[in-house]
Amino acid sequence: MEENINNGVEEQESANHEPTSVPVLNPSIPSGEQTVWADVASLLDSACNDLQDGELIHGDNFNLFAAMSALEIMDPKMDSGIVCRYYSVDEAIEDGAAPIPLSLNKTVDVHCMIDVMDHMLSCEATWHKGHSLAQTIFSCIYLLRPDRTSSHALLHSYCTVIRSTCNAVISAVSDSRTHEEEDLFTITSGLPLKRDGDEKCLSMLNVIEETISRQLHACKSPSHKKRSIEDIEPLQTNLDLEEGYCKAVLCRLRFRKHFYHVLVCLRRPQGRGLELARKHIASCLVELDSILKTEEFLRANNRNGMWEDGMESEDSTTASGCQPIGFDSTLNSRLSAPTPPRAIKVFCWKKAVEYFQKLLHDLDIVCSHPIDPLHEGALRFVVEFQKLQPDLVARSHLQLLLVQDGKLFGRDPIFTMICKAAAVPELAKNLDIQKNESFVHLCQLAITLLKILCTNAAWQRRQLGKVLQDWRIIHMQLEIALRKEFEESSSTSLDENLCMKIYKNILNWVEEQTYWIAFRFLILGFELELYAPSEYCMVYWYIYVILIKLGEKMHLRMITNSETAKRKGKKKRESMKDVAREPAIPPAVLLLQCQIYLAEGLTLMISALRNEHGVFQCRGPFNSEQERFIQHFELLQKACIPDHVSYYTFRDYTAHSQFDTLIMCNYFKEAQRIAKELRGSFVNDKNKLTELRHIEQVAEHNGIALNLVSRLGSLDPSLKVSFEFNHHPHFATAVVKRS
Repeated sequence: MEENINNGVEEQESANHEPTSVPVLNPSIPSGEQTVWADVASLLDSACNDLQDGELIHGDNFNLFAAMSALEIMDPKMDSGIVCRYYSVDEAIEDGAAPIPLSLNKTVDVHCMIDVMDHMLSCEATWHKGHSLAQTIFSCIYLLRPDRTSSHALLHSYCTVIRSTCNAVISAVSDSRTHEEEDLFTITSGLPLKRDGDEKCLSMLNVIEETISRQLHACKSPSHKKRSIEDIEPLQTNLDLEEGYCKAVLCRLRFRKHFYHVLVCLRRPQGRGLELARKHIASCLVELDSILKTEEFLRANNRNGMWEDGMESEDSTTASGCQPIGFDSTLNSRLSAPTPPRAIKVFCWKKAVEYFQKLLHDLDIVCSHPIDPLHEGALRFVVEFQKLQPDLVARSHLQLLLVQDGKLFGRDPIFTMICKAAAVPELAKNLDIQKNESFVHLCQLAITLLKILCTNAAWQRRQLGKVLQDWRIIHMQLEIALRKEFEESSSTSLDENLCMKIYKNILNWVEEQTYWIAFRFLILGFELELYAPSEYCMVYWYIYVILIKLGEKMHLRMITNSETAKRKGKKKRESMKDVAREPAIPPAVLLLQCQIYLAEGLTLMISALRNEHGVFQCRGPFNSEQERFIQHFELLQKACIPDHVSYYTFRDYTAHSQFDTLIMCNYFKEAQRIAKELRGSFVNDKNKLTELRHIEQVAEHNGIALNLVSRLGSLDPSLKVSFEFNHHPHFATAVVKRS
C-alpha cells in the first residue's frame, strides 16, 4: 500500500465479519518509480477512531473520483458479504422455499400470490434505483425456474409479464447508454431474462384478467352464495372474502398490463405512441390507487391468525404485512460472479408504490412534450424536466424520444435544426457545407449535448465539462472551413453578403451554445453542493463573466433576425450592463440581465464582506484560494472560456470592493426592477414567471441585507452573515443574524 494513499473508511462492523486489518506488505513487491511502500495499519486505525460514517480523509492527491473508488465497508455494492442461506436454486426448491401451489389451502394460496406481486413491485423499484437485477427481481425463485410455474396460471402469467417488462426497461436504458451511471443496472448475469413465449405475455395476462373479472362480477350478485363453487370457480374457498381478493388481484394484474403498454408505446418511432402511452399512464395511476386501497382488507384478514409470519412493520414489502414466500435475496450471490454477494435492503411496499407513481408522472411529462423541431425548445424542456429529479428510466425514455436515428425526434435532421437556431437563410440548407467534416462534427456535438442533459446531475456536470473543449475546437475548425467554403462559393454564384451572414450566424450560435454549457456546468455545482461558502465569491464572479458573454451572443443572434435591428451605424455593445435600459431589448435577454445583476451583486457583496469584515476567506491547511479556483474552473480555463480570464483577473476585480460603492450602484435593486417589468412578457410561460418571482425574492432580501450590513456591520461585531438557497436553486440569499 502506498504511503500517500488516503482511504475513506466507514467505521461499521458486521456480526458476520471480523474487524478489518491491514497486513504488512512484502517489501519485495515491485512498485512504480519513486514509490515507497510502508505499513499504514496504525494510520488507518487512527482514522477509524476519528472519522464519522461517510467522512473521508482528504489529501492533495485524493480527489472525488478516488473517493468514489474507495472501499466502503458494509455497502452492498462494494463490500462482499458471506451470508448465504442456500448454495443453489435446486437446494432452495428442495427445501420448500418456493412451493407450487403456494399453499394447499386456496385462500392462503391467493393471499400468498398477492404477497409475491407486492414484493416483486418492491424489488422492481429497488432495481430501478440502481441495485442489481440478480439481487432484486431475480431473487424470486419462481423466475429462476420458469418451467415450474406453468401449472399455476396466475403465477406463470405474472412472472412472464415481469420478465417482458424487465427486457423493455433494459433495452431502453441500454439504447440510451444512460446505464453508465449505474453499472449494475443492465447486467443480467446469465439469468433467464428471455424465454420463448414471453412475447405472448399480454395475451396470457388478458385471459387471467378476464377470468377473474367474471368471478368478481359473479360474486357481486346477490345470489352468488347460493351457487355452487363449481359453477362460480372462485379464487379461494371463503366466499365472503371473494370480492376483496378478486379486486386485489385484478388491480395488480391491470397495473402490470398497462405499465408494459406504456413501455412499448414510448418506443414507437417519431413519438407516434405518446398519446396512447398517456392513456395507459392514466390507467396505471388509477390501478396504483386501487392497490393502495387493498391494504386495509389484506391486513385485516392477516390478523385472523391464519398466517404466523404477519408483521406490522413499516418496512414491510407487502400490503398484508406478511413475509413473501419464494424469495431469497442472497441466492444469486454465489450463482453470478458480477453480482455483489451481500444482501440488499429492498424498498418497502409503500415506497415502491410512491416510486412508480412518480415515474409515471415523469413519463407523462415526457409524453406531453410537443414534437417541436427547435433546438432551444428541446434544451429548455430537458432542463426544466431535470428539476423534477427524474430517475434513470424516465431520463432514458426522454433521451430516446429526443434523439432517434441521429435526428431530433427521429424526424428533423440536426443540420436543419442548427440552421433554424442560428437564423441561417434557407438558401444555406441547399449548399454542400453540411457535408463538410466540421459540420458533421458539429451535428454530432449537438446530439451529444442533448444526451448529456438527460443524465443525472453528477454525470451531466462531468460530461459538460469535458465537452466544452470540443465546442471550442469546433468553433475554430468551422471558422477555417466556412471561410474556405464561402470564398469558393462567393467567387461563383453566391452573394458575398449572404456568405458572410451565414458565416457569422453559425459561428455566433456555436459560441452561444458554448457559453450556455459553461453556465450549466457552473450552476450544477450548487445542486451537487460542490461549493463551500468561502468559494461563493469566485463562483458568482465566474457566473457573472460567463453570463455577460452569453447575453452578448444571445442578443446578437436575436437582432440578426429582427428588422428593427438592421439600422446602420448602430454601435456594437461591449458589455451587457447598459442594454437593460433600451426598450427594444428582447425579454429573454432582459431575463438574462437580471441574472447578471444578481451574480455581480453577490460577487461584490461577498468580496466586500471579505475586505471589510474578514469573513468568507478561503483559509485551510490543504488548498489555497488559487488552488481552489483551479480545481473548480480547470475545465473552463483549459477551453479558454472566456478568453483572458484567470485567478488574477478575479482577484483584481474583487480586491477593492467596499459597501459604500456597492450601495451607490445597487445591482439587486436593478434586478428586482427589471424582473417586475418582465412579468407581462412571459404571461404564457409558467417556468419563466416562476424564475422571475424567485429572482425578485432573492434581489429583495439581498438588498435589505446589504443595507443592514452596510449600516450596522462596523458598529456591531456580533452581526453574522450567512447564505441560504431558500428562494432560488443557485442564487443565494443573505441572512443577517446576531450571534
